[in-house]
Amino acid sequence: MLSHIPLEAFRVFDAACRQMNFSKAGRELNITQAAVSRRIKGLEEHLGAPLFTRRGKNLELTPQGARLFQRVRAALDYLEESLDPFRSAKGGTIAIAASGSVSHLWLGRRLRDFGKENPAISLRLLTSDTSSDLAAETNDIVILYSTGEHPRWDLTLMMPERLMPVASPEYLDNRGLDAGTLTVEQIALLDLIDYERFNAHWISFRQWFGRVSLPPLLKLQNPRFSFSTYIMAIDAALRGDGIALGSLGLIEEQLADGRLVTVGSEYLSTGYGYYLGLPKFKTVSPEARQLHAFLTGSES
Repeated sequence: MLSHIPLEAFRVFDAACRQMNFSKAGRELNITQAAVSRRIKGLEEHLGAPLFTRRGKNLELTPQGARLFQRVRAALDYLEESLDPFRSAKGGTIAIAASGSVSHLWLGRRLRDFGKENPAISLRLLTSDTSSDLAAETNDIVILYSTGEHPRWDLTLMMPERLMPVASPEYLDNRGLDAGTLTVEQIALLDLIDYERFNAHWISFRQWFGRVSLPPLLKLQNPRFSFSTYIMAIDAALRGDGIALGSLGLIEEQLADGRLVTVGSEYLSTGYGYYLGLPKFKTVSPEARQLHAFLTGSES
């Protein structure tokens, strides 16, 4: 039977199973959605069994399809591993994806350090605040803002999200403020620096004050400054323009060297965090595993 089935059909089937979407599978393979549909239909005709059930735009694997996917994925993984001896001895390329704030505030310096230790490995960084871009399986490693679960990525917690007001020492000194003694009510009346929320799960000052129990009778004023990105908000705080909402893990370097200090005593643990992900359904290259170990501090 195998001699009558184009081998490409199995690659298309594998991509469709991982993406659970014919259009996304087509984009991954650089073919059209219609071409994916034709190849899946042809494979089903050769096998004499349906592989997917279709309910509108939603796909589900049939029991026969699920069994075939397990075997096809195992076969492709084995083939990928068999090609390792043929890879260039000069090293490979790792595609890593992260949001703009993670890339700028936390990841960039670590990638530079990794690159110095591993000059033969090339790094390609995708910066995006769009969840679908970050979770695309064309990436080898991702850093996702998550609660720790994802259908296509094995996630390792890098830092839980803890949010607390921060400011430069100069801003506080110029106003005669003691950072450690300021109450939530006093902070609400200062020069707040905020950013636009493009994700419903992100927390800005209004949500932060609401969750640390700002008295309802105290009307929260509009931020003094509001920026389109979180990076710009942190940069404004570093310049001494006011008080920003600091994600403590992301700005650990600025806190450690004293360019920023925490303000007040209230912080919010959101239940979200930044997770480092390796793909569940794709062979992970030795280079990607090496970078993963470097970023998690688990190098042997």
